[in-house]
Amino acid sequence: MKYAVASLAALGLAAAISFSSLDAQVKSAEAAAGEDSPPTQFSSEVTRVNMLFSVTDKHGRFVTDLTQNDFEVTENKKPQKILEFASESDLPLRLAILVDTSNSIRERFRFQQEAAVNFINGVMRDQDKAIIVSFDSSAELAADLTNDTNKLENAIRGLRPGGGTSMYDAIYFASHDKLMQDQPLYKFRRAMVVLSDGEDDDSHHSRDQALEMAQKADVVVYTISTNISGQPTEGDKVMRYFAEQTGGVAFFPFQASDLNQSFENIANELRHQYNLFYRPEPLKNDGLFHTVTIKVRGHKNFIVRARKGYYAQRAG
Repeated sequence: MKYAVASLAALGLAAAISFSSLDAQVKSAEAAAGEDSPPTQFSSEVTRVNMLFSVTDKHGRFVTDLTQNDFEVTENKKPQKILEFASESDLPLRLAILVDTSNSIRERFRFQQEAAVNFINGVMRDQDKAIIVSFDSSAELAADLTNDTNKLENAIRGLRPGGGTSMYDAIYFASHDKLMQDQPLYKFRRAMVVLSDGEDDDSHHSRDQALEMAQKADVVVYTISTNISGQPTEGDKVMRYFAEQTGGVAFFPFQASDLNQSFENIANELRHQYNLFYRPEPLKNDGLFHTVTIKVRGHKNFIVRARKGYYAQRAG
């Protein structure tokens, strides 16, 4: 087996395009749906389910030379036939960097900015595009989708902390309004990096509504906790939840200066991904969540990171 050992990556961001209307849009959408409406559900293309994933051994090293025949896929515990398989390191990347600018992270904010800038500069290629979204009491678009790393870097450096925390709104907005723009979904990789303590106190959308929209957009969410108290919090659980449900990883740096290592690990994973698609058998347009599991044949110690499943479309 070939293994890819963790490598270093950096990132930079710029272009301050204010998106102050997001809060109004969120309120408008909720008013239209009604306060008692159930959470918005998402759906995959009826006849095609795409799964973006990575594989590591028990030591955390990426396994990079697997083929289609090495994998088995089940949906709701029923075996599925893989119709297409590829290594996805060359697919264009659509990346969202969500930066918590609330008062709760003020002391660590400079470290967040520098680590995010280094990450952008190290991971972006000509065919890739990224957005920068800041969030405190509301979510704001600091830089729209672009491959201009100078604009992205300037946007990050222009952020200032203050206010509450609307992380769920930021995840919902970035997924729904930006990362779904380029179609079809399977021709792009979509990733989101969220820097926050996870303590949301100001969002209009719920945690599960934000998660559903991220999954609808086929987004892999990576979270980096800014909680350096050394004590586990409810925010830590939220950060881990988003990552685990979408096939990403949650990082908990011991100190603010360790943020660069967390970004480096994310960049390395983005370079070592696989993608497959299958047509569900049997096909059920029931609007329900369908659990998907991917395993590597003959290698019980290999760890596959992928989203937990998808919501099917509802007939009619």
